[in-house]
Amino acid sequence: MSVKFITQAAVIAAIYVVLVVIFNYISFGPVQFRIAEALTILPYFTPAAIPGLFVGCIIANILGGAIVWDVVFGSIATLIGAIGTYLLRKHKWLAPVPPIVANTIIVPFVLKFAYGSEGMFAMFFVTVGAGEIIVCGIIGMILLYALTPVRHVIFGDAE
Repeated sequence: MSVKFITQAAVIAAIYVVLVVIFNYISFGPVQFRIAEALTILPYFTPAAIPGLFVGCIIANILGGAIVWDVVFGSIATLIGAIGTYLLRKHKWLAPVPPIVANTIIVPFVLKFAYGSEGMFAMFFVTVGAGEIIVCGIIGMILLYALTPVRHVIFGDAE
């Protein structure tokens, strides 16, 4: 791993944590709108985003007071999403799909079984999925298009 890779990963992790801390009030719970998840589009530009997002999610979940199962499985959902985005980087419009799917499937189980959240299990799939579609599918794609013209300035030759 190069210094550039480690630096990019660290900066992405830091930005993820800051976004979760700033928007803490909507980043946790059965109805969540985690703005930081828009960053899961970044593996489209650089593989350094994969560990950056994973570590950022771990730190953000710990700082947010999440229980251990949420720290583990919530972070794994972000990791799976980031890897999927990287694997689909040749298909721009599919880039936000992996984090949407990973979080929509994994997070409701965390909410129901780790936290014992009240409510219908299906409702958690809908609320988490809707939040992910808005954050990753809309905000993430806006971010992707905003960064595309300056990708080489920000990320250099990532591959």
